[in-house]
Amino acid sequence: MSVVMLSREMYDVAEAARLLRVPRETLMRWLDGRGRYEPVIRPAPTGSRDVTWGEFVEAGFLREYRQRRSLQLLRPVVARLRQEFDVMHPFAALRPFVGPGKNSTLRLQQEEDLPDELAVIYEITSGQLVLAPAAVRFMERVDFADVEPGAALRLFPAGKHSPVVIDPEYSFGSPTVKGIRTEVIAELAEAGEMIDELAHDYSLSKGDVKAAVSYERRLAA
Repeated sequence: MSVVMLSREMYDVAEAARLLRVPRETLMRWLDGRGRYEPVIRPAPTGSRDVTWGEFVEAGFLREYRQRRSLQLLRPVVARLRQEFDVMHPFAALRPFVGPGKNSTLRLQQEEDLPDELAVIYEITSGQLVLAPAAVRFMERVDFADVEPGAALRLFPAGKHSPVVIDPEYSFGSPTVKGIRTEVIAELAEAGEMIDELAHDYSLSKGDVKAAVSYERRLAA
């Protein structure tokens, strides 16, 4: 997958917010800003309520950074990473924090005086870099391409220990388990279908079915 995929429109704001488990208004503010609040994900407001794959992945990254301070503090770092690497969504395209750009990320956040609680990586000793906890959580949920720039290939919303995956190449970016939409599995289970029957009908393991149902219940909650 190339960085071209990152610009593909995949969701409307409502669906993206549901999958990311963030309020719709919050996601729209990250995307397009509001009043004095400038966008974080987009370089400038566009008015579009369609969300690209790159915007979706980057919003997943920002979700891990929703702490006590405003994400506006991260915006100068994002802007400078865009300029330095010539990519629209650096946290969805640069194999963040593990590739050759990690030193630039550290330098830029230091130059912008980013607070420790919003740091992407830390320098423990000279030449030794470690991921911030929020960055670790993000990296544990995303597969990146091996070819640089390493665009995000797919996202594991429940972590890589779960078979649930969001892949823009399959089912229009809907969450799936081995190609079967989790929403379909969960609806059938809620209608009274037995786990064993669903596993047999869709050639899944019982664990796959349970993971799909559990994931959809968390989304609904």
